[in-house]
Amino acid sequence: MFAPSNFFDLQHTEHRVIFENVEYAWQALSKIATYLQFRLKPAILGKTIGKPFISSNVFIGAGTVIEQGAMIKGPAWIGENCEIRNGCYIRENVIIGNGVVAGNSCEFKNCLVFDGAQVPHYNYVGDSILGYKSHLGAGVILSNVKLDKSSVTVPGPDGLLDTGLRKFGAIVGDHAEIGCNSVLSPGSLIGKNAIVYPGSQWRGFLPANQIAKLRQEFSLIERRQ
Repeated sequence: MFAPSNFFDLQHTEHRVIFENVEYAWQALSKIATYLQFRLKPAILGKTIGKPFISSNVFIGAGTVIEQGAMIKGPAWIGENCEIRNGCYIRENVIIGNGVVAGNSCEFKNCLVFDGAQVPHYNYVGDSILGYKSHLGAGVILSNVKLDKSSVTVPGPDGLLDTGLRKFGAIVGDHAEIGCNSVLSPGSLIGKNAIVYPGSQWRGFLPANQIAKLRQEFSLIERRQ
């Protein structure tokens, strides 16, 4: 039910080895740091505009553009033909695939982003995995810590399943769309091709090809002069 293959086509990341022997998709999160420790070979093959901050423990692929004002602390592995825009903050243990947009005022931390994903405006992506060509609308937040700081749980077929993770944001499947200003609570699971309406506060599991609709009622009154 929550296997990586139910959310992702692993052919759309060159880092698929992270998912080997992984039963639940979120278990890959705890493998990112070790993977980078042993496989990352720092290099800057892309183009920088102005003077972005790039630490010594970063790989940037050919064709990728890093704009002035971006900060990449690392360890981080950024693929080819990406756009890392002004104001983007890439922290520790981040893997970004090919053709990814990481935009203004977006923050990344301990996450894996598949090829073609778009995270363009005012987003937080912490302890999360974004699938192939998934998209976060402006202002989408992937909340990764519960208010009581307890272990994150997810709804399974037999009740709540303890992930064993105190920090776990979201699993967002291939081609999924998260509407503007939505907040995904810790441990959210969004299936392939699913859609979350703008302005939603989502929690739990949204199966593939489903739409989570948010409907609002408005009261119209006469404006006083």
